[in-house]
Amino acid sequence: MTEFSFACTGVRADRYAAGPTLVFRLRVTASGDSPVHALALRCQIRVEPARRSYDSAEADGLADLFGERSRWGSTLQPVQFAQISLMVPGFTGETEADLVVPCTYDMDIAATRYLAALSGGEVPLLMLFSGTAFTGAGGFRVEPVPWDREAAFRMPVATWREMVEQHFPGCGWIRLPRDTMDALLAYRSRRALPSWEATLTSLLDDSGAADPPRGDPLRALTGTTGRTDP
Repeated sequence: MTEFSFACTGVRADRYAAGPTLVFRLRVTASGDSPVHALALRCQIRVEPARRSYDSAEADGLADLFGERSRWGSTLQPVQFAQISLMVPGFTGETEADLVVPCTYDMDIAATRYLAALSGGEVPLLMLFSGTAFTGAGGFRVEPVPWDREAAFRMPVATWREMVEQHFPGCGWIRLPRDTMDALLAYRSRRALPSWEATLTSLLDDSGAADPPRGDPLRALTGTTGRTDP
């Protein structure tokens, strides 16, 4: 039975990817001299927030995820970051491979909210591996990669911020329901606003009227009684 071990030796932001993407460099080691023809891996990456300290500003930013700092003894639980499949080509003894992880800047995702709240330092990650190995000298044998294979890694916050800035320079990102987007588009068209930024700025300027009734996304956005003309 071949024993496998894993280590993460680095991470970089992929500047040529179509969307935000991190590339983790993995070192895979197989015991013995038997060749590994291929390795089909499943990798789960989790953030381990209890493994670092936080300043007061970061604690404020994490309050919606973990509550007040006084409760962190029970609420500071692991956060799912990614789940990725990887096919490692054949090797004997040791090899390295890139684990490509597409990311999101959706602030509804817990991991993104966690990362956005950090001002610096490192993100404590835990990588959990499992899968199937195809091994054998002069033959072919199928072996499992046990579920207890793991590797700890501390990713620089600066790397994540670099990745975000490559695709969303100086910007934030929010996800909205389709009916709300349709209402925003109608509002923008009616007022002949030149950009989404101008649209939201106009809505902010209009805020302060009475609470809108439920079920009307445009009224909820404008804070008016339904009239959207200037």
